[in-house]
Order: sequence, then structure tokens, then C-alpha cells
Amino acid sequence: MTGGAGFIGSHVTAALLDKHDVTVLDNVDRPGLPPAAPLRRADVRDLAAVRDALRGVDAVVHQAALVGLGTGPGDLPEYVGCNDLGTAVLLTAMADAGITRLVLASSMVVYGEGAYECDRHGPVRPAPRDPADLAAGRFEPGCPVCGEPLRPGTVGEDTPVDPRNVYAATKVAQEHLAAAWARECGASVAALRYHNVYGPRMPRDTPYSGVAAIFRSALERREAPPVYEDGRQRRDFVHVDDVAAANVAALTAGPGFRAYNIASGRPITVGAMAAALADAFDGPQPVITGRFRLGDVRHVVASPDRAAAELGFRAAVDPATGLREFACAPLRA
Repeated sequence: MTGGAGFIGSHVTAALLDKHDVTVLDNVDRPGLPPAAPLRRADVRDLAAVRDALRGVDAVVHQAALVGLGTGPGDLPEYVGCNDLGTAVLLTAMADAGITRLVLASSMVVYGEGAYECDRHGPVRPAPRDPADLAAGRFEPGCPVCGEPLRPGTVGEDTPVDPRNVYAATKVAQEHLAAAWARECGASVAALRYHNVYGPRMPRDTPYSGVAAIFRSALERREAPPVYEDGRQRRDFVHVDDVAAANVAALTAGPGFRAYNIASGRPITVGAMAAALADAFDGPQPVITGRFRLGDVRHVVASPDRAAAELGFRAAVDPATGLREFACAPLRA
């Protein structure tokens, strides 16, 4: 397990320990790491340390990454270094060790804007949203041909990737590196495209946190959760326990490179999610700010059918129940 001491990684480590011997490679020791998993303190970009950690290993679950939108272009070197160089180093060490099974933590951000259809032109891919439109409160993307409103749909794994921010670009690069490695080494890669993950031990409000943690942190300060745009953007929030179960299931994936959406299959608007957290926390109701971030996309909703058919995985935690529990779950500093 790389990144096995982090938010998602520690939950995946715990799930794997039910069936496997697990060694964790992480550059920091974080609360939540199960004591039964030996920890090797090292950076995934350290080839010698990675090679040493892979001795006696049959499969790798690769969670180590820098996540979120970050603070701006100054984060570029660290994102590319952690996510892409780190993956390249790991793949090199796995090839040297003859290890041919990898579960890769990817993300729904690889899709950019989700699936859309125009009444006149059928399925279309919207252009990046215009800052002037966003500033004027026009958040819905229009048809790139006629400009008319679009109907958002469901994204399948065969949808072409279209990264719209730096983090997304690094996740696409990770997938491409892993796919090339799988072809050259006759290996198996299951790329798990996580949707919006939430749950206990999520990091608190930082530029690298998910929106669920940002809202929870605001509620703990007795502040209204700040919802960007108009709150009507649709996402799929998937509980971290389901993500952990998906990683365990993905160890049985077949040969070659294969991507899987890891989602609840029950989408919700960001505004509704913030309101559900506020109600469960008995805190201030969300405030619709109208603010926006250029790297954000409008709607991304996934089809979870491939993971169900090929991995036997379906999310078990209903978002209504999971979000209610998350409202009182501990966060990590």
C-alpha cells in the first residue's frame, strides 16, 4: 500500500488486512493507520526505498498522491512530482521486482465536464466554461455548436478523458503511465476513478480537502457552509468504506488496463449535500455564494455498472445515511 496512512489509504489498509498481509509505504505517520500494518517511512519518489519495500510483495495498491485543486500554478511541480514521477518510480520498481498486479487510485476528474446532450446536436462535449459567464452567474455550459442549454447525463468509463485542472492532468498521466506499463509487462491495472469521497478521518479544511470536509469544517466553527456557484452542480458522493471495499475487489481484476467508476450511483447536488450536513450537525444552513473556481466543472455523474459487472462491487452506503453519520464523524488535522 502506498499512501496507506492517509485518509482513503488508511481505510483501504484496514479493509485489505481482513484478507491479506499488508505493508504500508508513506512519507508521514498519520492517525488511523491500523497497527497490524508495518509502516515504511519513505517518499514514493525514492526508488531505492520503493524497491526495498517491494520485497516479497505480490500486488500493489497505489494511493499515494497530492489531491484537490490546490492553491494555484505554484503547486504544479509538487503535483507532477508526487503524482506522476512517483507513479513512474513505482512502476519501474514493480517491473524490476516482477510484480504484475496494480490497483491505481484515479479520479472522476479525468472526465472534465461530464456527459451532456443537446436537443439539436445529440451528445456533445462542452468547451471550458467562460470566466465572463461564470462571473455573470451563468454556470451551465452550453452546446459548443449552437449555444443552447444542455442536458447532463451519466459518464461511462469509455468517455474520452478531458482534464480541466492540474490535478486532473496528473491523474490522466498516471493512468497513461500505468496503461503503458501494463502493455509492456503483461500486467494487470485496475484504475479506480473515485468520485467525491467522504467519511471519517477526512482532512480538515485545507486547499487540498474535498468539499465535504470544507463544509464540515465550517459547521464545526459554527459557520454556514459556503456553497460555490448556485449549488445546483451535481456530484456523486461515495463513502470511504465503499472505496475501501472497491480496492479489495479490484485485486481480482483481469489482465491489461481497465478503468472503473467508483461511485454510489445516487447523485446529489452540492447544495443539497451541504444542507444535509447542516441539518444533521444542527448547524447554520448553507450560504450560496455565487463564487467559482476556474478549475471546477459543472456536473459529473457516473455509471457504476462496470464495477458491478466485472468486480462484483456496488456501493453499500446510501449517501443520505452516510452524510448524516459524517456530520458527527471525527476529522483529521
